[in-house]
Amino acid sequence: MTATRSYNRRVLVTGGAGFLGSHLCERLLARGDEVVCADNYFTGSRSNIAHLLGHPNFEAIRHDVTFPLYVEVDQIYNLACPASPVHYQHDPVQTTKTSVHGAINMLGLAKRLNARILQASTSEVYGDPAIHPQPEEYWGNVNPIGPRSCYDEGKRCAETLFFDYHRQHRLAIKVMRIFNTYGPRMHPNDGRVVSNFIMQALRNEPITVYGQGQQTRSFCYVDDLIEGMIRLMDSPDEVTGPVNVGNPGEFTMLELAEQVIALTGSRSMVEHRPLPQDDPKQRRPDITKAKALLGWEPTVSLRDGLERTIGYFRQRFID
Repeated sequence: MTATRSYNRRVLVTGGAGFLGSHLCERLLARGDEVVCADNYFTGSRSNIAHLLGHPNFEAIRHDVTFPLYVEVDQIYNLACPASPVHYQHDPVQTTKTSVHGAINMLGLAKRLNARILQASTSEVYGDPAIHPQPEEYWGNVNPIGPRSCYDEGKRCAETLFFDYHRQHRLAIKVMRIFNTYGPRMHPNDGRVVSNFIMQALRNEPITVYGQGQQTRSFCYVDDLIEGMIRLMDSPDEVTGPVNVGNPGEFTMLELAEQVIALTGSRSMVEHRPLPQDDPKQRRPDITKAKALLGWEPTVSLRDGLERTIGYFRQRFID
């Protein structure tokens, strides 16, 4: 599956040295775009983009999106924000600022340039959902004052800003709600379940499962996710979103732990711990809109994606 190609575009990717951002930069360069990567390297890493630094169409800028940025581009992918609880709860005020001030600054830039802009939103806007699977029409069940609120409500506010700029200034916007994504270049200590389980299994440490492990998640391999993101950006102007992009395959935490243990050949045992506050009990995207509007659906199975991710983690952090 390949998104419609357009030539001679200059594209800004905020958070471009992060897990998703680096894969996006790579894909955009491969199809001939010029790419400006902006990142403050709080959770991103220069090692994620090291192989791109010599590319003639790639430029990396150290920048925090809570401050204005003045560049000339045709498209903006706004991915800048810590996305795992370990990182976004480290400085929750700054997390909210990154989502809200960052959105304002990037929307202002898009307005000045008349550029198309995509917001990387999140399935966390649904909170602990009372509807399953989650369609885009669902308004969510979010605790506005809990420890996860800096991220959840920050992203919800960013969506509000995007649609207000669209209504008030006729800005060409795209809003994508990203469900759990995994793959090479994930941060090994970000607290996300896939990276946690893989690192613990490779080290033969106990696999930490919260509660009874019956809570569910849906896991999308990064290549599939980036394909959906590019397709949304390149879709007609009337397709604003929000659009869920994720894998509708649903697995319990215990099922994931068992797969990781089997694929790594680990001696790890499962260790149960108390559930964190406001941890969603179930999460699965309804991707009807992505199929209809973008012609997109995931193609990489959980087993295949885990094998590729385990190979990366083994080579990068263990061998």
